[in-house]
Amino acid sequence: MSVPTDHDLHALAENLGARLRDTHHRLVTAESCTGGWIAKAVTDIAGSSDWFDCGMAAYSYEAKQALLGVRAETLEVHGAVSRETVIEMVSGALVNSGASIAVAVTGIAGPGGGSEGKPVGTVWIGWKRRGGYARAEVFHFDGDREAVRRQTVAAALQGLDALAG
Repeated sequence: MSVPTDHDLHALAENLGARLRDTHHRLVTAESCTGGWIAKAVTDIAGSSDWFDCGMAAYSYEAKQALLGVRAETLEVHGAVSRETVIEMVSGALVNSGASIAVAVTGIAGPGGGSEGKPVGTVWIGWKRRGGYARAEVFHFDGDREAVRRQTVAAALQGLDALAG
């Protein structure tokens, strides 16, 4: 994936907003490595209050547990950057909001923090509709911290657009 520009992210968020409005969904975001950038992208769209419920930026283990209901055991066994954690994040976001559709992201944006098994650029994204099953996908993005985060926002918005349809 090439690194999306601000224009690209705005277009993705605008398309998502139209789809959410048409399908009467409300969105919640649960963000770790993007620190609220997905919520910013969608709230940059005029009229987003019609379809955006809330966003939670949860970096620490404690915040993931308190705000999103991620279990301590999940974090201890699998770590913050894992399929198991992102599924609990996206599920918890729906439980703790009035939204009907959710996205969660957790990853290693860099420049530090990577390991052999989870190098910089490893990002898990989870999507879920209320009452449905969570879907999670791992990505391996290239580039510096900003590039990884931009690619994460774009992939999250694209997945939401597909889920909302």
